[in-house]
Amino acid sequence: MALLGVRFTFQKRVQLAQTLWALSGFCALAGVATFGLGVYLKCELRRHGEAMDNADVHLVPHALIAAGALSALSNLAGAKLCRDSMDPERLPRWKSLAGPYLFLSSLLSCLLLASSLLSYLMRGSLDASLRAGLRDSIRFYKDTDTPGRCFRKRTVDLLQMEFRCCGNSGYRDWFEVQWVSNRYLDFSSREVRDRVRSNVDGRYLIDGVPFSCCNPDSPRPCIQLHLANSSAHFSYDVNSEELNIWKRGCREALLNHYTSTMASIGTAVLLCYIVQLGVLIGLRYLSVSSLAAVGQPEPEADTEGYLLEKGLLETVCAAAKAVSSAFSSGQVQTEPAPAEEKVADK
Repeated sequence: MALLGVRFTFQKRVQLAQTLWALSGFCALAGVATFGLGVYLKCELRRHGEAMDNADVHLVPHALIAAGALSALSNLAGAKLCRDSMDPERLPRWKSLAGPYLFLSSLLSCLLLASSLLSYLMRGSLDASLRAGLRDSIRFYKDTDTPGRCFRKRTVDLLQMEFRCCGNSGYRDWFEVQWVSNRYLDFSSREVRDRVRSNVDGRYLIDGVPFSCCNPDSPRPCIQLHLANSSAHFSYDVNSEELNIWKRGCREALLNHYTSTMASIGTAVLLCYIVQLGVLIGLRYLSVSSLAAVGQPEPEADTEGYLLEKGLLETVCAAAKAVSSAFSSGQVQTEPAPAEEKVADK
């Protein structure tokens, strides 16, 4: 017995084809939009690529680009099928292609759903990537004359000013690294020599931050050095000066930015998937009911459309049996080797 069978008149088939033609055009435009969102997300990730240390985060934009492009092409073909279903002369050419097309379109819809779910599930990988990337960027901040690290300082400064953040997890991360290059240190100064000698690794560590950590909304000139010493500045308390520098870490700021962007994109793609799923169901009914009228003496006669030719359980069993027979036929059967004859020497 067919699953979810529906009786269609010729007028209902025409109305269904017209509706699906419009929805297929909308889904094709949605596929182009998904492709554009994937390109936008790819550019955003590349813009802050030096602050990341994991290529897995680019899986989301790659999936969106592939799903968007294939979805647009698939829906254009679906619109062509809807248009040909209203013309009895063009419809027979789809008789052998309707089944494979619907199967491939279902796989593409699964790719669309997977790309949407990936947008929600990449927060952990993105967090780990930002943690490692920002740690290296802060560590190489001073290497402005080292090939391959020349622009780390510029990247970090622009990042901290754009997202109003400081350090990896907070501004105290700058206290643990030497972010001032040795070429700008006066080693004739006793204070500089004492700081370098007091450190096991010979690094010049200070309780200060770069200028890009300064908050322009602060009512007083920015205090960058001796942040942990309240007595080093007039009327300054490290615990109460909330507006002096940014307190939030850049990892948190970037993580919130990218997760909110991915969540918005994932929601839009999920809505497109729901519409796409409705279009696929409608195309299944349209193809079955329209192709049933091919070759009939009265093409405008009533036909029956269904989602599955048999019940759900029967369809699953038949598919499992077909897969099992395909695997068993692909195996190479080997004949047992004949037993060795023992020759007795007399």
